[in-house]
Amino acid sequence: MTSQVDDLMKSGGMELDVVPVTGELNVGPQHPGSGHMRIFVKLNGDIIEDAEIDPGYVHRAVEKLSENRNYIHLIPLVERPAILDSVNMNLGYILAVEKILNVDVPERAQYLRSFAAEISRIASHLYGMGILAIFIGHSTGFMWGFGDREVWVQILEALTGARVTNSYVIPGGVRRDLTPTIVDMTKKAITYMRKKMKDWERIFLNNPNIKARLQDVGVMTREEAIEWGAAGPNLRGSGVYYDARKAEPYGAYSKLDFEIPVYKEGDSYARTLVRFEEIEQSLRILEQVIKDIPEGQILSDRFFKQIPPTRLKKWWEGQKRVVMPGYYASFRPPKGEAISRVEAGRGELVYYVVSDGSAKPYRLRMITPSYRSIYVMKNLLKGARYADLVSIYGSLDYFPPEADR
Repeated sequence: MTSQVDDLMKSGGMELDVVPVTGELNVGPQHPGSGHMRIFVKLNGDIIEDAEIDPGYVHRAVEKLSENRNYIHLIPLVERPAILDSVNMNLGYILAVEKILNVDVPERAQYLRSFAAEISRIASHLYGMGILAIFIGHSTGFMWGFGDREVWVQILEALTGARVTNSYVIPGGVRRDLTPTIVDMTKKAITYMRKKMKDWERIFLNNPNIKARLQDVGVMTREEAIEWGAAGPNLRGSGVYYDARKAEPYGAYSKLDFEIPVYKEGDSYARTLVRFEEIEQSLRILEQVIKDIPEGQILSDRFFKQIPPTRLKKWWEGQKRVVMPGYYASFRPPKGEAISRVEAGRGELVYYVVSDGSAKPYRLRMITPSYRSIYVMKNLLKGARYADLVSIYGSLDYFPPEADR
């Protein structure tokens, strides 16, 4: 209370006792964010003394259900926790299965996997930017994020035949080849996105209101990011140079030239900048794939030879699509176990698959980047102002279905 207000109240014969307000508040589980999740907040005034993240409202039991489904039937299931980044969810699972099967993947298919994965990453980042924007009251950013994402969703639809849960990556390769129409769509989308990113910088990133809501808010030091298990752009926004595409290359990433954006500030703004700059790096990767993709098969010979000649003539020779042979319906990998890791849109995604020699996995475990963000968010919220809760939440790009699995 200012001294002027104090004097005015005293002159009117009034007194005011300032009583510290403490209390508990439920944020969610239903809120205008991405999926349902509750945050149980303990407040002292407008300062958050403690926060308990309460996930599980969109739990799908993916890991348990996997024990009762064939390997190929599992693909759409593992994609569902993050349908807006389904190619990376799909790819990580297939990499683990391929290790157990000991199958080689043609080089053209490796390029196509990276092509689809980067489109998925761009779409995921635009989705996250849109959610962050609406969290902090920037409705134009929300509409731009979802509008620009649609451009990339349409390319994935043309490539895979599905808007979401694309199920594009299969053991030994991919289902469809690149066509001149998709190449043309992608080139136009790259030009559009580069132009639109300048608009994003002007209206969002350089907006003083956005900077005021994000800079020096939710600061996570490099040491804290490592100790708390942060992943992906959240880790790189705290100055840690780590990306699974560089640390343990898969797909065609070892042959592609791209940079890993890193910021040392560790605040909500730095995490947003990392995602924004990663879009440009994904555009560079797409250009290289279109230019350098080698000719050849998109499915391992081991499986390609099992496709009946009539189907090959109709679908592969006619439309450059693979019709999966009957082997896929109930193949039985040898006994064994495998771990895979991919750099999904929100960070490192890990799969652990155990085969007992039957047609269904004995065990499947998936560690998603949003799951790792739960502990990060809890720590970042402590000591923050209540009004900054949405800035921290949005800057982490936390996606409840991905965490719940």
